[in-house]
Amino acid sequence: MDTEIVSTKFDEIRPLNDNEVKDAVESLVVNPEFKHALQYVMPDINWEEFVQLMRSFDTKAGFKSMVARMAVTAIANKSTFSLDISGRSRLTPGESYTFISNHRDIVLDASFLNLMLYQVGYGMTQVAIGDNLLIRPWIETLVRLNNSVIVKRGLTGRQMLEASATLSAYLRHTIRETKESVWIAQREGRAKDSDDRTQASVLKMLNISGDKDFLTNIMEMNIAPVSITYEFDPCDYLKAKEFQMKRDNPDFVKSPHDDLLSMETGILGNHGRVHFTLGRPINQTLEGLDRETDKATLINTVASVIDREIFLHYRFYPGNYVAYDWLTGSNRFANAYSAKDKAFFGEYIQRQLDKIDLPQKDETFLRTKLLEMYANPLKNHLSVGGGA
Repeated sequence: MDTEIVSTKFDEIRPLNDNEVKDAVESLVVNPEFKHALQYVMPDINWEEFVQLMRSFDTKAGFKSMVARMAVTAIANKSTFSLDISGRSRLTPGESYTFISNHRDIVLDASFLNLMLYQVGYGMTQVAIGDNLLIRPWIETLVRLNNSVIVKRGLTGRQMLEASATLSAYLRHTIRETKESVWIAQREGRAKDSDDRTQASVLKMLNISGDKDFLTNIMEMNIAPVSITYEFDPCDYLKAKEFQMKRDNPDFVKSPHDDLLSMETGILGNHGRVHFTLGRPINQTLEGLDRETDKATLINTVASVIDREIFLHYRFYPGNYVAYDWLTGSNRFANAYSAKDKAFFGEYIQRQLDKIDLPQKDETFLRTKLLEMYANPLKNHLSVGGGA
């Protein structure tokens, strides 16, 4: 359900309203950068026919279910061997959820989730996206047209508090009043080593807009954890490179160009098999917690509940088991992969290493970082009693 947001207090962060769709579409179809980006994703597209299709929409729902779905399907067909979802029975049809997931890819985590939810008959979610990715004005127009809510980054002090309060109020309004689901990553930025942990700041932000105790405020947001697994992460070598650059220069900060490269590499690189698992909504577990516990402890406990649900529901592939055994110097999971799997994964890691161009390239360090990215989800899965 798409509901118009009348209040002006959300204007800077909310998705577009339907009465703004026509102007937004027009600004996109005459923008050469948008045309270039679309042809990059769908090189065989007939541009004139596509423009005609774009101009036929006057609602976000129409745009999302046709244009956005078409683009994401094209990306999935090019960049994945398979894309599927499990755990639908854990959700109650008609309920709105705050989907909180681990974060692997800047663009595709939420895009693939929405495609999957649409295909299994659930409504697409609103998506919380950091403004650091809106490096061109047309990108902001596109994501707001595609029902995204903007998360302000890089603020300090009072500005940060105000921005968090506004975002929290908007998300609560969306879940509680307009009954639309939202997706938000469990942390700001991706866990580059795949050691996924829910940041306390995300839970604090969700709590701000509530007028009850912390636990009740969080339960009102109806959190449903989601586990995302990519067999291969095409950005893994970029993440490893960043690890070394930060190690060698603690003041290193990524540029907008770095973000753009990650977006492009992530969108069309090889992901292999991709799986999303919808975990159990956590309210039943939270109901059993003691409301009298101090807030800091409760925040950490709720984060652990979300993490456990995510850890339990990863999907594993041969590379995860090989990486774990290589890092631990064991043969614990030797039965989970063949000699061919092992050789294939080893060649893959070497190809990714070869892409890294650094003046003082530390190949041993970089290889370890790459292996950690594939071993850490399995390590975390085992830590919560998951069977592998």
